[in-house]
Amino acid sequence: MKAAPVIAALSQRDGVTQVLVHTGQHYDANMSEVFFYQLDIPEPDINLEVGSGSHAVQTAEIMIRLENVLLEQKPDLVLVYGDVNSTVAAAMVCAKLLIPVGHVEAGLRSFDRTMPEEINRLLTDQVADLLFTPSKDGDENLLKEGVAKEKIHFVGNAMIDTLTRLLPKASIKGFANLGIEGLDGYALVTLHRPSNVDDPGMLRRIMETLKEISDELPVIFPIHPRTRQCLHNSQFAIRNSKFHLIDPVGYLEFISMQKHATLVITDSGGIQEETTILGVPCLTVRKNTERPVTVDLGMNIVVGQDMDRLKDEVHRILNGNGKKGSVPPLWDGKAGERIAEVISEWGR
Repeated sequence: MKAAPVIAALSQRDGVTQVLVHTGQHYDANMSEVFFYQLDIPEPDINLEVGSGSHAVQTAEIMIRLENVLLEQKPDLVLVYGDVNSTVAAAMVCAKLLIPVGHVEAGLRSFDRTMPEEINRLLTDQVADLLFTPSKDGDENLLKEGVAKEKIHFVGNAMIDTLTRLLPKASIKGFANLGIEGLDGYALVTLHRPSNVDDPGMLRRIMETLKEISDELPVIFPIHPRTRQCLHNSQFAIRNSKFHLIDPVGYLEFISMQKHATLVITDSGGIQEETTILGVPCLTVRKNTERPVTVDLGMNIVVGQDMDRLKDEVHRILNGNGKKGSVPPLWDGKAGERIAEVISEWGR
């Protein structure tokens, strides 16, 4: 979602040739292939096919396989996105090979180093040459960490480019067989963070709370493969006709589900951003967020892992007392163009 608008904007620039490398970190068809198709991203020129593994194994495999690609391609600049293992792996390989790096979505901080993503963000930003921040707190974080001001570019949120472009195409087709068509409302849930799904006790508490919530408001839960496996291992049974566990859905289907939801319960960073634009109340089941702008300006509330707080906030929303929000600066659908302009100027 972050790469699509940047790829499109750069494709319109004279003298720019792009080579798209898919690391294969996300390899499930519902978590990878469907996004290329729906977001109009070109087929990858190279697929490293890394697949699953521990953080160390996955990061190491990407570094080993990517190094050969970079030595062969000799790029002038490598763009990396977000905070996943692919991001930090590519950035570190480039640093060793003295290849400049641009980081899209730089500067975000949860200030929680127990999160693997936080380590990825910190390391990537220290070796990047062009740092594209989605919000002003990103600029402030980078300056405090000693990043040179001239490297930092506040461009807005590239993922919102994709959301605003494709929202008119979003479809609610297929909702009927999920049992949610015609409902007065529903809670949309996504969970995948290790702090929520790897601990059987925590996962059970969350699921029991969601079951309680579903007695008042139907719950739709497109379940991440990682979460499904953890749920299977916990042997937790769901016997409630208003609690729908479904397979992951495509991007268009999911943003439509967000748009029509009464509220969203998540531990995803990107969904905190999307709900801010869609004007849908968001309850984040994490102790912190690297996207504080969604709390300060948007409709996001960080409830931590306090299930009583989660239920209280759901009741507040259902009673019409939910939080109001506004759109953060430069979340206007033009971040990709700004990034392309910075890269063009840098290239000249």
